[in-house]
Amino acid sequence: MAAPDSYASLRESMVREQIESRGVRDRAVMEVMKRVPRHQFVPAAIRSWAYADRPLPIGHGATISQPYIVALMTELLEVRSSHRVLEIGTGSGYQAAILARLSKHVYTIELEKELAREATQRLTRLGYANVTVRHGDGYRGWPEEAPFDRIIVTAAPPELPAALIDQLAPGGKLVAPVGSGWDQELILVSKAKDGTVRRESKGGVRFVPMRPQARVGRR
Repeated sequence: MAAPDSYASLRESMVREQIESRGVRDRAVMEVMKRVPRHQFVPAAIRSWAYADRPLPIGHGATISQPYIVALMTELLEVRSSHRVLEIGTGSGYQAAILARLSKHVYTIELEKELAREATQRLTRLGYANVTVRHGDGYRGWPEEAPFDRIIVTAAPPELPAALIDQLAPGGKLVAPVGSGWDQELILVSKAKDGTVRRESKGGVRFVPMRPQARVGRR
């Protein structure tokens, strides 16, 4: 395991070699990814892989996404400090931590109760006071807090849930992997001020499937 003072250099290398080299240009995103301690969001047994160019398992069939994918999806959202963000799929809380440093508040929903509990504790311990975690069904979104300026989905539904598009504010953006198995695309949704919705593919991806709450426990 790397010594604590060497993690900063690992994050610098991660951003330079995995993210900037692949075309991410948003300086704010890259600076945040240099600051958020990714190693705190992976299981201790695989912490030495925290800054590797790959997704990692975090338990309960979930993963923490590859650093480049986290950066790309964050860049596509164009998050600003006044924005309220909805995340579907909290996982370990890493993506929420990235967004928390860029936005006003992050509301994040996790289907697996244990992951939600652990993420809440982890984010609190690390000082992310502007993140609220809920255990629940991401397909339903968070209607009590809607509309949201930005929405990010970190597991792949076969089709974009209508509830999430409805909860996106006019002028807002949503990014999500959509599809099944190997046939997934990263989709950027933009909602105009008049409510018109435009979808744009940003290339092929592979995420774990997004499951509704009724199917929890049915593998």
